[in-house]
Amino acid sequence: MIVPAVPEIVEEEIESAVESRNEALQTIRELGPPDLVHLVKQAKSGGRQFGVYHHVTGVDASSSASLAAYVNTLVYTPQDKTHKVVSGLYCCYNAFSHLDMRVDVKIPGGVESYCIDERGDKRVASEGLWLETFLCAVLRAYSYADDGSGDSIKKIIGVRRFDPITSTEVEHKFLDAAERLFFKGSQLGSDPEIQVPNVVSNHLTTGLLNYIHTTGRYMSGINLFEKLRTRDVEVSSLLARVLISADEEVQAVKLLHDAISQLPMDYSLLDCQSAFCHNKGQLEWALDCAKRSVTAAPSEFGTWAKLAEIYVGLEQWDLALLTLNSCPMFTYQDKDAPRMPEPQRVILPVMPESMLDEIDESQETINSELVHPSLRKLHAAGYKGTFLKAYSLLTEITAKIGWDQLLKIRSHVFVMEEEYRSEKQTGAIQQPSASQNASTVALHSPSPRVNGTTDSVESQDGDISPPDSANTEGNEQSNGAPSSATLTNESIEKPNHTITSEEVKAGNEDPPSQPHYTQFHNKRLCERWLDNLFMVLYEDLRIYTIWRTDMARSKTEESSGEYRKSAEEWEILGELAERLHHFPEAVEAYQSCLRVRFSPKAMRGVLKMYEGQGRVGEVLQCVIRLVAWQYRWYSEFSPSLLHTVRKLIESEGAVKVRSIVQATSLPQPVLDLTNAYVERCASFRSNGSDG
Repeated sequence: MIVPAVPEIVEEEIESAVESRNEALQTIRELGPPDLVHLVKQAKSGGRQFGVYHHVTGVDASSSASLAAYVNTLVYTPQDKTHKVVSGLYCCYNAFSHLDMRVDVKIPGGVESYCIDERGDKRVASEGLWLETFLCAVLRAYSYADDGSGDSIKKIIGVRRFDPITSTEVEHKFLDAAERLFFKGSQLGSDPEIQVPNVVSNHLTTGLLNYIHTTGRYMSGINLFEKLRTRDVEVSSLLARVLISADEEVQAVKLLHDAISQLPMDYSLLDCQSAFCHNKGQLEWALDCAKRSVTAAPSEFGTWAKLAEIYVGLEQWDLALLTLNSCPMFTYQDKDAPRMPEPQRVILPVMPESMLDEIDESQETINSELVHPSLRKLHAAGYKGTFLKAYSLLTEITAKIGWDQLLKIRSHVFVMEEEYRSEKQTGAIQQPSASQNASTVALHSPSPRVNGTTDSVESQDGDISPPDSANTEGNEQSNGAPSSATLTNESIEKPNHTITSEEVKAGNEDPPSQPHYTQFHNKRLCERWLDNLFMVLYEDLRIYTIWRTDMARSKTEESSGEYRKSAEEWEILGELAERLHHFPEAVEAYQSCLRVRFSPKAMRGVLKMYEGQGRVGEVLQCVIRLVAWQYRWYSEFSPSLLHTVRKLIESEGAVKVRSIVQATSLPQPVLDLTNAYVERCASFRSNGSDG
């Protein structure tokens, strides 16, 4: 097995990193930060001691002996032959019991294991605590793993990432620990889109499903969830998801039927059923399930988002917007990241086997790149959690119907600022009754007409306002420039603001004795966050349109020469096009970026295109370079890349995959890194690994 190099972050004051970790224990919310490995070094000739550290994920944390063994592998490092390691401390967080497990190794001999609580007091490390710690360490390895784009690697400097499950024996130990601790999983927290963690929605179940999806070990997952289902029927939703992935759809449907008969208002089961019908193209059936799921869990974002997604599939744009407006939005909580003091210096050695000229990211080149300020100000690039999903739905609607049509529907669904101010001069406001709020309209709407618009977006007399009326949003431009429904013209109309519920409530203008507005009796108040999304979307579309217009102009004007951007600008434009669901344009930008310099994010974008087209050779070319880049930054494990290799082996066979890799004109050590991924698939006996 090829092991990544060891980064070293040198402390200003010895053990300051450990002290910072001690102080941060009280603020850890969920799975905890990556493991901290702290070494005390000294020159071989004697003299002052100093401290270095790095972070790591994926190390076997089932006992103090396994952690001490990892520390011992760091005693002799080829890049530092002038110093010796005096002692080492391994810190691994137990998220179940909120304790930091510690293994203190003295060189040449002596090992002490203990744990630290949130107050900094020492406790005895029992067998039960080590079981919890082992499970947490595996879940963290998947949670902090990189998807190939480099985003996770760049977020925390100097993290070694190992594959936590390298054999079927370790898998058995992992699944056994998961079974024993399964019903404590809600203590670990959950993904940011989930309001309240429960038995089937938490970091433990997310990690289990991620592992099964990555490795294709469906039977192991089915056996685990079958046993757990006998203790709680709710687990049926997890079992059904694995059965569907394993192409056991008939069995999954029977299971869902039986489970929903027992738990008719379990939103996880209903959501699974809705997703299955949606994927099969049965949108009418999916809609009924999604409505019941929302009724069962109205405070969960996922149920509303699924309902909005189905309305988009049914082309019921008005109800999709109303449903999106009803989504409960949560403040994004990022993963627990280590907060360390400013280091004296950082040593980031390069593993010789990962050296490849074309993936060399010269820091001088990156720092010297200029990026236009307008590209830096695209707020959508920073969206995560519920806001990312909501924005993705909004951009999907825009890609299907165009910006002008979206604004037109928006003006029919929501109260616009202009008409609000106009009506305010003639009468007072009364908010819609509880029976006519956006949630109720979305849930109790009439049977949808796939290519039409329901009556909920019509005015009182049943006529939709004409496109050029003063009260219709999206058809009049303040600068007189032409509108662009297809997003290819030179200007995009800036949307007017809606009136949010906060503004109406702030004005105290809703006495029950006063009449409804005449112009927007059937309209809803737009949530402020959704109104902001429209403004952010406008900015994305404006920049995108300018880019495409300039590109088209440069191709027609011979004198202008080649259209030039820096690599980072191309990367940003690729992300922008991908957000707006313009995938060919995104790939074009990513390829332009790669022509300037290597970028893992751009390479990952190109890889997606090749996967969709089934171009095996090109997919492997991308994988080889991404794997080498991952190793360069101390990561031997990327679940996303491992899944890509596994799917290739299933479809083409391991022999063909190895042959294509070997036929590549790259250094053999670089090819061996990708072959290591192929060997992992063989160790788990993945389909196709024998031939």
